[in-house]
Amino acid sequence: MVKNYPELHDHLEKGIDALAHKLPGTMSGFMQMHQATVEDGALDARTKELIALGIAIAVRCDGCISYHVHDAIEAGATRDEMAETIGVAVLMGGGPAVVYGSEAWEAVEQFEAVGAAG
Repeated sequence: MVKNYPELHDHLEKGIDALAHKLPGTMSGFMQMHQATVEDGALDARTKELIALGIAIAVRCDGCISYHVHDAIEAGATRDEMAETIGVAVLMGGGPAVVYGSEAWEAVEQFEAVGAAG
């Protein structure tokens, strides 16, 4: 099955917005945690997004791959940094991470084709 990661990102944005209306307390708390976590600190936002991408691959989450490729690009991650992140995820996740690593690389290429983070 071929996935369109920029379209998946847009689709998930709408779904998350709908969920935020239904569960405002929960989603507000989650979004505050997300924003606080990816702020520059000892690690910059780019590095944190690359870590999140590696975890997304290891846990086999298509939506997470879409989000974190998008956000890593926005944070200034390079193709080489994302490729090495995929490599670390493969090391830690084995065969399934190879499959999802290839999906993540497809996401990188799709987001770049639509103009970085779309």
